[in-house]
Amino acid sequence: MSSDPERVLVLAREVMARSCLRRTLEALGFDVGEAPNGEDALRRMRMVDYEAVLLECRVFGSDCAVICEQLRIHHPRLPILVISSNGSLMKKVAAFEAGVDDYTTRPFAERELAARLRSAIRRFHAPVVGTAGLCVVGEIVLDPARHLVKKAGSEVSLTPTEFRALKLLMQQPGIPISHSILLAAVWGQESEAHLKHLRVVIGTLRKKLENDPSKPRYLTTTAYFGYCFRDR
Repeated sequence: MSSDPERVLVLAREVMARSCLRRTLEALGFDVGEAPNGEDALRRMRMVDYEAVLLECRVFGSDCAVICEQLRIHHPRLPILVISSNGSLMKKVAAFEAGVDDYTTRPFAERELAARLRSAIRRFHAPVVGTAGLCVVGEIVLDPARHLVKKAGSEVSLTPTEFRALKLLMQQPGIPISHSILLAAVWGQESEAHLKHLRVVIGTLRKKLENDPSKPRYLTTTAYFGYCFRDR
């Protein structure tokens, strides 16, 4: 990746929100463009090779999901980050299911937002192994389309629950995912699954994927918060 400023497209309906985020990101060293809607975003992306999209919304709803799906069709690997005033579990899960790479709520720390953007852009520029849609981190490969996981070239047998948990974690490598988001995404909003069930699944995944489950290289614990699939 070159030393030029990272190119980020701010997508927000309100002029004030776009202007504020643009000034913030430019002060942090980014090259920033603006778009008021998905159609204009796609038009601008045909003219500029943006490296990430920052989608601003008060509440992540169906209109935001449609925008994310449109972006994914034309730019399958481009990082999409959401910044929202609503931090509810339901909205976060809906955003991740729509293909969002990261979700930040207001108020936010400017340096943290910059770090999240740059981390996503680094992954965007990392070499892709295999066909589109694969999640590749180190020697672990997850193929969502074929519901297949491999470690060092050998297939690993996972239950559907284990696969759902691993998929969510691997699709956002390096980003800690909270217990609540994992529980809702893996078992569903109405499930009565508890943290102990999640711990069992993570423990089983470590036994299947880690060389030393007691000292995990990939599936790490973020104390008092959740789990993270490390990207380094």
